[in-house]
Amino acid sequence: RLVESGGGLVQPGGSLRLSCAASRLDYDAIGWFRQAPGKEREGVSCLSHRDYNTYYFEPAKGRFTISRDITKNTVDLQMSSLKPEDTAIYYCAAWFGPCSNYVPDFASWGQGTQVTVSS
Repeated sequence: RLVESGGGLVQPGGSLRLSCAASRLDYDAIGWFRQAPGKEREGVSCLSHRDYNTYYFEPAKGRFTISRDITKNTVDLQMSSLKPEDTAIYYCAAWFGPCSNYVPDFASWGQGTQVTVSS
């Protein structure tokens, strides 16, 4: 079971930290995806428990950081320099495979958390 938190309203240029609480962290990969109104769901970032690497896809490069908080049993997404086009529902997802940004790979999904970037 995956539960996202940390979404909200933020001004352009601001920051937010999203958290994904997982009932288990033995998944091979935990990723963050997002879906804006009228658009397809897209990969943002992924943390691999196979090689302990982090992966960033186009929306996140240079602005977002994914990390694991062992004490809280969460995988967090720190988002900075947010833009209005980052407005979307952000989802946490997991599966027993390598990191990817391919939505059908991921078997387990959270309910999503809304991020709105607006002045």
